[in-house]
Amino acid sequence: MSKAKIVLGGGCFWCIEAVFSDVVGVLRAKSAYSGGKRPNPSYEYVCSGVSGYAEVVEIEYDNEIISLEQILEIFFAIHNPTTLNAQGADVGTQYRSVIYYANENEKKIIEDAIAKAQNNFKDKIVTEVSPLGEVYIAEFYHQNYFKNNPYAGYCQAVIAPKVEKFKKNFKPLVKAPS
Repeated sequence: MSKAKIVLGGGCFWCIEAVFSDVVGVLRAKSAYSGGKRPNPSYEYVCSGVSGYAEVVEIEYDNEIISLEQILEIFFAIHNPTTLNAQGADVGTQYRSVIYYANENEKKIIEDAIAKAQNNFKDKIVTEVSPLGEVYIAEFYHQNYFKNNPYAGYCQAVIAPKVEKFKKNFKPLVKAPS
C-alpha cells in the first residue's frame, strides 16, 4: 500500500466527505478547515466569513488503488467549480472550491485536471489551487455527518443527490456496502 493525501474543498464539507467516504481506495475522509491564519479555528469562526478558512476534506488514499487524477475527476463531477465562494445556497468564502497541494508534482496534476474538467463546463472554473498549509480536523459532530444523520433535511436535499450522482457516474469506484 502506498498512502497519499489531498485536501479538497467544494462547498459544505459534509457533501465532499460523504462522497469520498464511499470511494474505492480512500482510506479516510475527514471534514476539516484549511486556508486561514489563526490556529485551531472553530466552526463558528469559519462560518463568520472573515477567517480565511475553507471547509475542506482531508482525504487519505491508497494511490495503488486510486489515482489523484481519478479523485480529481470525481471532485469536479460532484460540485460546481465555476461559482466563486458558493455551492447552491451555501454562500461565503468558507464554501469556495479549493485544492491544496503538497508539492509541485501534485500542482501539475491538479492544473491538468482543471484543464480537462473545463471541457465539461460552459463557465470558467474558478477553483483555487494553493500550497497546503495547516489542516485542522473539524469538530467531532461534523465527522461522518451524512452517515450519522441520513434523514436530516440538508442531507436529503443536498448531500444525498451528490452521493447518488457519484454512485451513478462512477460505478467501478464505489465501495461495496459494509
